Amino acid sequence: MKNSININKLIRKNILELTPYNSARGEFYESDFIFLDANENPFPLGYNRYPDPLQKELKEAISIEKEIPVQNIFLGNGSDEIIDLLYRAFCYPGKDSVIINTPTYGMYELCARVNDIQVIKINLDDDFQIDLDSILKANLQAKMIFICSPNNPTGNIIQKDLILELLSKYKGIVIIDEAYIDFANNEGFASEINKYTNLIVLQTFSKARAMAGVRLGMAFMNSEIVGILNKIKHPYNISYLNQKAILKSLKNKLNEVGIKAILKQKEWLTEQLGNLKIMQKIWPSDANFLLVKFFDHDKIFKYLRKEGIIVRDRSKEPGCEGCLRITIGKSSDNQLLINCLKKYQKINL
Repeated sequence: MKNSININKLIRKNILELTPYNSARGEFYESDFIFLDANENPFPLGYNRYPDPLQKELKEAISIEKEIPVQNIFLGNGSDEIIDLLYRAFCYPGKDSVIINTPTYGMYELCARVNDIQVIKINLDDDFQIDLDSILKANLQAKMIFICSPNNPTGNIIQKDLILELLSKYKGIVIIDEAYIDFANNEGFASEINKYTNLIVLQTFSKARAMAGVRLGMAFMNSEIVGILNKIKHPYNISYLNQKAILKSLKNKLNEVGIKAILKQKEWLTEQLGNLKIMQKIWPSDANFLLVKFFDHDKIFKYLRKEGIIVRDRSKEPGCEGCLRITIGKSSDNQLLINCLKKYQKINL
């Protein structure tokens, strides 16, 4: 089933009518010109020129790998920039609302609060799947809905049939954040953007690509929305150094080796945690982390920190009482974690 929605009716009127800033390198970027137009330092010390504001070479390389046309790709300074831009493009401050399925990634709500957008929270069900009936009953007029899949902090993929039904009925913008999709045995929704004009899929180089420090988020969407985001983004949001670093990473397949190693370690760590008496439950994970419920989670959290191991306390999130989120580390890191937990168990049981 396809869903064709008039995107222009969802975009803020002032953004639709906005004349974008025309940066110097947006007009001319070919390196064989003599540039006297952008007040740059003329001495070639390596970084004296502004980067390509539309990242053409990088987008072409990503297009080949992802099999998605260049015109359907938007790149941000991390996915967080893209999330913020979507609020500014579609939501009127103090008027519009957004639906967030909790527990989930905290930046959806933070960006909404910063932009003065009403947040409608709908808890995931007992299996950490979206509650479709509650979503549709809550507010069909909400401008956007965020779905994290695999979800953070729960680690599970959101069922495809639920998302497809939502796409067929929801008239706002549906954002599916697939930051962890490379760790899942799931193709995700990037290939569906040509069927649903209101669908936006986020992915990142921070996780499976091991490039969190580079800050490169990708968004795949209708070309009309790409054009809108290009109007309102900062002209040079992806630095020259970052563009080159990502281009270099796309030429190798080291991420595939890393993914296999992480998945193998996740299996080992799940088994080891399952043997501990201080542990109550481990949820199946399609990501590079585990959500684990402990007896006395707070004491364990503080004990691990004292031992130099930092995990994430998610116990205050809906449905995550007593839970710590544990990222899959190197083999030596994971072994040290288990050793510390066994030591804690021996002392306290």
